[in-house]
Amino acid sequence: MATLRDPERGCPWDLKQDFHSIAPYTLEEAYEVADAIHRQAPEDLRDELGDLLFQVVFHAQMAREQGLFDFEDVARGIHDKMVRRHPHVFGGEADSDGGPPSWEAMKEAERRDRGEGARQSVLDGVPVTLPGLTRAGKMTRRAARVHFDWPSADGVIAKVREELEELEEARASGSRAAVEDEYGDLLFACANLGRHLGVDPERALRGANAKFERRFRRMEEQLAAEQVDLADSDMATKEAAWVRAKQAEKGGTDHG
Repeated sequence: MATLRDPERGCPWDLKQDFHSIAPYTLEEAYEVADAIHRQAPEDLRDELGDLLFQVVFHAQMAREQGLFDFEDVARGIHDKMVRRHPHVFGGEADSDGGPPSWEAMKEAERRDRGEGARQSVLDGVPVTLPGLTRAGKMTRRAARVHFDWPSADGVIAKVREELEELEEARASGSRAAVEDEYGDLLFACANLGRHLGVDPERALRGANAKFERRFRRMEEQLAAEQVDLADSDMATKEAAWVRAKQAEKGGTDHG
């Protein structure tokens, strides 16, 4: 990486990059790791982990050039953090109930050690760059710690219905801004419902995406076999092919 960033003999593209320009690639590589895991493709996972590691090295090299830190600092930092946060494994005091110390309490102590002081809000530290559904789940989990939450999923389901009604009202108003606002509220309520049901909304949506893709491709294949042009066919023809694609999955585990 140092060679790629060398001002005299390095790669022009790599030399132009900074933390901000590389960040999207870092996220992309992390998603590709998750995709390889989802596909249960160990060889791809190996390759994608290498790509993700390269991103870590890239950021560390840029930091070293600015005198901020280097890769060894990164590795040492995570090593020390894991030892510090697992005193019940590496030696240290457990909580009075005999279990490991509170993870949040340890993180709070680390912030004090860095001179950051106590958080002003339970929502402090939730990254704004997280995917929207993931961030919604994380914020509602934080809120639940201080008992700002519904006692059961029933209340959240009622909230989802309420938000859907408000979205319909926004549509009737003709206000695009109101529609976007209410649609966001509906998604937030759905993410919160996922938390109450013990369902990861991102994973559930990935499953729904995969289901749609699988059925759509099957529909395309069916119409192509019948020499029917998908784009030019009417909606009734498409719908019939879609129903057949769904029926073809009935023997599997698809519940949609």
